[in-house]
Amino acid sequence: MRRRDLVVGVAATLFAAPSLAVSQQAPKLPRIGVLVAASPLHPFADAFQRGLRNFGYTEGKNVTIQFLYTDGRGDRAMEFAAELVRSNVDIIVAHFTGAVRAAMAATHTIPIVMAPAGAPLELGLIASLARPGGNVTGLSAMDAELGGKQLGLLRELMPDLACVGILAATPATDGGFGEILVEYLRTAATKAGLRLAPVLIDDPNEFEKSFETMSMAGTQAVIIQELFGPHRVTLINLATKHHMVLMGAPEITAAGGLVSLSPNYSVQYERAAFYVDKILKGARPTDLPVEQPTTFQGVLNMKTVRRLGLTTSPMLLAQIDEIID
Repeated sequence: MRRRDLVVGVAATLFAAPSLAVSQQAPKLPRIGVLVAASPLHPFADAFQRGLRNFGYTEGKNVTIQFLYTDGRGDRAMEFAAELVRSNVDIIVAHFTGAVRAAMAATHTIPIVMAPAGAPLELGLIASLARPGGNVTGLSAMDAELGGKQLGLLRELMPDLACVGILAATPATDGGFGEILVEYLRTAATKAGLRLAPVLIDDPNEFEKSFETMSMAGTQAVIIQELFGPHRVTLINLATKHHMVLMGAPEITAAGGLVSLSPNYSVQYERAAFYVDKILKGARPTDLPVEQPTTFQGVLNMKTVRRLGLTTSPMLLAQIDEIID
């Protein structure tokens, strides 16, 4: 080979190397933005990532995940949803109704997975369960619809029950679910011959005043909206102070509440990964039917039962999946 040909060949290889390196760069990983309507260490993150692993997704390997925690604040949900849209995520996973509302306000194109949302039909988040429409699909919690059964459990445990309080969030905080919850419980209470004392609040700083208001109304038991579950210690202390019992999320029951009846949220958090997988593989949200829970979880704290001197019947225990003792 002539020297000139060798020099040209080496030069061509050198100039081609950068292009070859660029073409062999790893493809961009899909980005999932997650709005969690709670504070860090909420069980949503672990359950959702567990679900993703079941579908073969590993953080940093074939997907990236950004968790943003709203602390249950509506303004923060709006701010974080806009941030996710600006960063051009591929999917937004929204935990609870307020986060779904915020995501919908921020984008009409990026797919949104409800994980879950309460009363999505009543609140207009979707057009129907079978054909959700738009860019939103996912899971319905159906927790408001449990009002009648919840009141039935409380009455079985407390035969002298006359007044039930509700601690729920205002529309500015949770996108309107608190009002739907109150209406479902109002209908159930009327049928059961019970008085209702609902209080809607914007901020946990209003807990103390709320319990004072419910106490003045003669409240004996309080149903706590799931959104406030992370504040269980404060809520238990206030209930004890005002001689009330609490019915809320399972974690509230475990912390000293009386009883809970709710969807199995851990299962729903995990199930959200199913929708993420389908969308990443090309499915459109409008073609993915919204799922409702088919089983519900009853939890009873026997320590609280004994402390209050209550009794349990075999019929009541048949509705309970977990007894804390």
